[in-house]
Amino acid sequence: METPGLVVYGEAAPFSTALRSLVNNPLYSDVRFVVGQERQEVFAHRCLLACRCNFFQRLLSSEPGPGVPSPVVLSTVPAEAFLAVLEFLYTNSAKLQRHSLCLEFVGKALDVELVCEALQVAVTFGLEQLQERCVAFIEAHSQETLRTRGFLELSAPALLPLLRSDKLCVDEAELVLAARSWARVGAAVLERPVAEVAAPVVGELRLALLAPAELSALEEQNRREPLIPVEQIVEAWKCHALRRGDAARGTPCRRRRGTLPREHHRFLDLPFKGPVP
Repeated sequence: METPGLVVYGEAAPFSTALRSLVNNPLYSDVRFVVGQERQEVFAHRCLLACRCNFFQRLLSSEPGPGVPSPVVLSTVPAEAFLAVLEFLYTNSAKLQRHSLCLEFVGKALDVELVCEALQVAVTFGLEQLQERCVAFIEAHSQETLRTRGFLELSAPALLPLLRSDKLCVDEAELVLAARSWARVGAAVLERPVAEVAAPVVGELRLALLAPAELSALEEQNRREPLIPVEQIVEAWKCHALRRGDAARGTPCRRRRGTLPREHHRFLDLPFKGPVP
């Protein structure tokens, strides 16, 4: 058998300091990011990111073409949080400020103003445990969170787990209004129609929970400013017309924790026995 050689360990601090000096340093950088609403340019190194993080490995898997490669745009990730992630990947440690995010830090710093920013980072980088903590926090502070700027700046993939939650402490009518506000902001930023921006998420709105008068008002507003597919509104009307209790087992009619009671909700608790006379 071959005798194992002697392993020599150097000091960790100088090594970490040297790598920290490369964070957002154009020296030898071979990938650029444009990050956040402010479009801050950040320099990084492909091999280091790819070997340290599966998200970056997938993101940077394609070989750059000849010439100066185009920057990777991450407009929904706050720049300060992105730099904190880079620092951790380069050095295995990070200096955390008020809005810099990591899982341990979130447990102490999470609040209504920060939670959507944290959720966006969690979804972007596939941090499932952090995402679960953020969703749980929003479920407990739903109304306050929906009024924050951070909510309006969420990407569609970050908004989806919220709209799919049964535990949101908010009524469906208020959630529809919040979704419309979110789509308007996205439409202005992306210069796309409101309905196009909203398309990936509005299917999670539970319109059958709305009373007939609320559904009529929504339908009228939807004619003036399209947000929700007509077919989705038609399905909600069917639930009212047929008083279908079997739909209670499905998401479109399932009440959330914050759903306010309405007269027709009693039919949602009945097993399906055909139309009620």
